[in-house]
Amino acid sequence: MAFGRGPRTPHTGTTGTTTTTTHAAADRPSIFNPILSLFNIFVWISSVIVLGIAAYEIHQFKKYYDAYPGARIVYILVIAVLTVAFFLLSFLLHPRPGYTLLFNLIFSYLWLVSVVFAAQSWSSRHVARKWHAMEAFTFLAFFGLFFNVLYAWWQQHRATVPSRTTTAAVV
Repeated sequence: MAFGRGPRTPHTGTTGTTTTTTHAAADRPSIFNPILSLFNIFVWISSVIVLGIAAYEIHQFKKYYDAYPGARIVYILVIAVLTVAFFLLSFLLHPRPGYTLLFNLIFSYLWLVSVVFAAQSWSSRHVARKWHAMEAFTFLAFFGLFFNVLYAWWQQHRATVPSRTTTAAVV
């Protein structure tokens, strides 16, 4: 079986009844979850786009103005870099819903701050379209992470609900 665990076998109690649990695969989270994988890919692509736009704008700002571009865009760039790097690990965390929930919760709060920074800085009509695109993709990354948090919480809640047992007389 997966991860070296054998199948669960029925055990006999002292009263002569056999208690069986549900199928072993039903009480374990699946190795590959397509919904979580699709949203992780969605978040990763959004963060790559934000990474590209933010790095380009920081490079252009330093090239033409020879000054520090500001802490907000650097924060957004750092969060995008961390997301690109660590979300490659998120594909390995699928069998562990508790870790997936914590991982997505931490990154969702980081991206929420990025969305607030982007909205405060570049929501006017008088900025370039690149800034609006970066603002939109920071929101999309946050939305994907928020869905991941809800889905991972639901998956963990479903895994902790006790399974039904049946009793039958041993012949």
